[in-house]
Formats: sequence, structure tokens, C-alpha cells
Amino acid sequence: MSAETEIPDRFVKLDEVKRRVGLGKSMIYRLIQEGKFPAPYKLSPFASRWSDREIVAWVNDVKDGFEGKKRKV
Repeated sequence: MSAETEIPDRFVKLDEVKRRVGLGKSMIYRLIQEGKFPAPYKLSPFASRWSDREIVAWVNDVKDGFEGKKRKV
């Protein structure tokens, strides 16, 4: 089994997304419009949540740098 099938995905609120990625609401939504950040899932007319796995994957991509530029550690 792969790691993705072992750990269940969960939905997280905007406040947790902002805390984890270090960006504000406006910047997150701007990146979503530009196709550079995962879009939330609309769970009801009043509730949107992000996939925890998609946020973790985005953070890992950013660590490598945008446009494939790897950071030298």
C-alpha cells in the first residue's frame, strides 16, 4: 500500500490553511485564480474546505521552488 492510501485525507478550514502556508486570504485566492494553489472543495453553500494532502503537496512543491528551481540546502 502507498502512503496515500494508508493516511486518510481530511478537509481543513481557511484559517488552518493560512497558518500552514504562511499566506493571507487574499494571496491564497489570487494564487487559486492563477492556478498556482489548490482550490477548495465546496461542501455546502456555506462551507469550503481544502484537502490536507493537496496543501501538503503544494508546500513540498514550493520548497523545491517555483518553476522547478531547486533550492540549495
